[in-house]
Amino acid sequence: MTSVAFVARMAWREARAARRRLLLLTGAVAVGVAALVAINGFSDNLRVSVRDQAQALLGADLALTSRRPLPPAAEAALDTLARDGVRARVTSFSSMAYVPRTTGTRLVQVTAVEGPFPFYGRYRTEPDSAWAGLQAGGRVVVEPSLLTALGAQVGDTLALGEGRFAISGTVTSIPGDVGVRAAFGARVFIAGRDLAATRLLGFGSRAEYAAYVKLAPGRDAQRIAAGLRPGLRAERVRVRTVADDQANLTDVLRRLANYLGLVALVALLLGGIGTASAVAVFIRRKLDTIAILRCVGATSGQLFAVYLVQAAAMGVAGSAAGVALGLGLQQLLPAVLRNVLPVQVVPVPSARAMLLGLGVGTWVSVAFALLPLLAIRGVSPLVALRREYEARNRRRDAWQLPVLLLLAASVVALAALQSGSWRTGGYFALGIGGALLVLWLASVGLIRGVRRWFPHRWPYTWRQGLANLYRPANQTVTVVLALGFGAFLLGTLFLVQSNLLRQLRLDAGPDRPNLVAFDVQPDQARGVDSLFRSAGLPVTGPVPIVPMRIAAVNGTPVARLAPDSTPEEAADGEGRRRRAEQPAGWAVRREYRSTWRAELARSEKLTAGKWWPALGARAGRLPGISVEVGLASELKVTIGDTITWDVQGLRLPTQVTSVREVDWARFEPNFFVVFEPGTLEQAPQSLVLLTRVTDAARRGRLQRALVERFSNVTTVDLASVQQAVENLVGQVTLAIRFMALFSLLTGAVVLGGAVATSRFQRIREGALLRTLGAARWQVLRIALAEYLALGLLSALVGVGLALGAAWALARFVFETPFAVPPSVGGLALAVAAGTALMGLANSADVVRRRPLEVLRGE
Repeated sequence: MTSVAFVARMAWREARAARRRLLLLTGAVAVGVAALVAINGFSDNLRVSVRDQAQALLGADLALTSRRPLPPAAEAALDTLARDGVRARVTSFSSMAYVPRTTGTRLVQVTAVEGPFPFYGRYRTEPDSAWAGLQAGGRVVVEPSLLTALGAQVGDTLALGEGRFAISGTVTSIPGDVGVRAAFGARVFIAGRDLAATRLLGFGSRAEYAAYVKLAPGRDAQRIAAGLRPGLRAERVRVRTVADDQANLTDVLRRLANYLGLVALVALLLGGIGTASAVAVFIRRKLDTIAILRCVGATSGQLFAVYLVQAAAMGVAGSAAGVALGLGLQQLLPAVLRNVLPVQVVPVPSARAMLLGLGVGTWVSVAFALLPLLAIRGVSPLVALRREYEARNRRRDAWQLPVLLLLAASVVALAALQSGSWRTGGYFALGIGGALLVLWLASVGLIRGVRRWFPHRWPYTWRQGLANLYRPANQTVTVVLALGFGAFLLGTLFLVQSNLLRQLRLDAGPDRPNLVAFDVQPDQARGVDSLFRSAGLPVTGPVPIVPMRIAAVNGTPVARLAPDSTPEEAADGEGRRRRAEQPAGWAVRREYRSTWRAELARSEKLTAGKWWPALGARAGRLPGISVEVGLASELKVTIGDTITWDVQGLRLPTQVTSVREVDWARFEPNFFVVFEPGTLEQAPQSLVLLTRVTDAARRGRLQRALVERFSNVTTVDLASVQQAVENLVGQVTLAIRFMALFSLLTGAVVLGGAVATSRFQRIREGALLRTLGAARWQVLRIALAEYLALGLLSALVGVGLALGAAWALARFVFETPFAVPPSVGGLALAVAAGTALMGLANSADVVRRRPLEVLRGE
């Protein structure tokens, strides 16, 4: 018989003899491959959807957008483009809306459309003619949720500011719509010609002004945009094209898909760990068989090939099953992510994702099985006669180090392949390796610790269960690695999400305002204050707000501080260094809403410089400003630096005299920049007033009374803001948790495999205990002691690693304070309890088998 035929036949025989073990381990690989195929297939579908729907997302070939009415330079450019094209205008802002026939009022997002927008794609409405009839004027199209919230119906009158409009229909589909936007206010669409009737866009109102252009066939939008940007950049007008939006959207979604793919890769690596542990236990059980085969002439190379072929076949089978399962899961991902995706994704099988999953799954099975399989090379024929002596004197295999290096390189390569970056792959592999090393050390420490400090005075069942942690064919390392890593991943995600939400959660203590009135004009302040006080409510404010923009920093104009980067510049190392020394683009281009104040607020703490009283008289020096610490870092300014402001067309030079740390979670009027008193009092301004209304129904009635009397005033309810923020974060974390659960599921499968691998030894021990008089409940209590110890160690080490990882992410990535939520203990208890229950469930066969049946089988 040839070597190849011998290897193939022996591998087949061994597989038939261990079908249950192979089925469980194949399942561990299959779960990881399924997650990988689902994510990669979804990512491919996403790229295709963005490419096909990019034009409909923008709705035009080119767009000009600004936070102010378009300046003359932009209007001139539009006039030139409109000579051989078509244009439309869209103005978007927030306001309060109500139906006079019903009670209540709601914050809405108003979109005023002028012209045949969109040019590409379609806004679907019910009835279908509602969108086309919008331009006739006097009508609105609203989201269905607004009708429900206001108790209204199609045909009712909707009040927007001073305007009254007939609700002509509801919008059912918007190109590029992201579901979480509705959490910040339902959409209301009106005709551009009706905008003036609302009288909502007064001084201080925040709005976005956009002009959309459909170019004549043959015109190059990218070339036109490149020519317009230099002249419009100083006017703070953004120029967008379909290609720009497609590139930006593809990059963002690619990052999300790559991150989810790395989470899926963790599940696959856990399957590899399970494979390695099971192969190690299996080889220990097969030492006598291997020694006998060596005695009859089989070489160590042939036997090594037998079990390597078996591992490869297990990997192929598991990968094939994972590909099939992944195709099914791929159908679910668009539904899980529908509220955070701006495109409609149609799930279609991806040949690239399927081949990649099949190849990666097989390779992981083989790579992780290589190390334990090296033990076969050290089995001599003498093991059949003197196993214990040969086991103690076995030499270290020279191939161990190369195999370990191959395994590490494989993890780095797989992570780089999934993330698209060797640097990210290296960091990921280091994180994986560090976590696994800690878990391995913890499991080895448990084994040695229990053996050295064995609790001899404990009850027998507990002593017997703990002794199973270090006896031959123990599963301590396997269970701790698998479940501990799953707990580590889920714990990290939970802690990061908890800390991010804590930063976003507004402080709504018993003395904090929970209702804020924006855009109050100076001549309305007395009336709003009177309305609040007549209702017996406390009033905070009025707080003045002056809109402004940065004109220069330390004498350098904004246009030179953060110019738009080009692809060539982005690839240039010198260009990157130059931009690293400049302020962030958002920090110099955004519109600021600043105030003046004589004292620090309760939510502020001075970190550098001096407050106004310590500065003394202002004669001979520039007006002072206090800058929030994060903004100071972005602008790269410090004490003594100068910032020149554009305040409604007037230049105002100022000097940074202090830096403040602001607690944004406190619901108070917080600002990036606070001016010294005596600087902005004469500037055009709007006001903010705050109050606290405990009862939600009373709060709603107050909002209705305020909008009926002062239609331009916008009120925001703290509870609504908090709910919107949590909905936004929750939609994103849902997808991440969905993929993270695969790691826990893989850990459960690996645990089942470990239990099944040691099943024979456990049945034999149970039979001997039953023969010696042990009751069934005692045998189960022994199993409970073992698995409870394993579960507790896995949970404690996994959650401990999660605490460290989450702290590092919060400190260095998100730059937020870190706090440990009390509920993290629930995760540890859940892992420990789940391990104990699964161990008991898989140990049921130990007490079901009769002792005589087991002993006769010997």
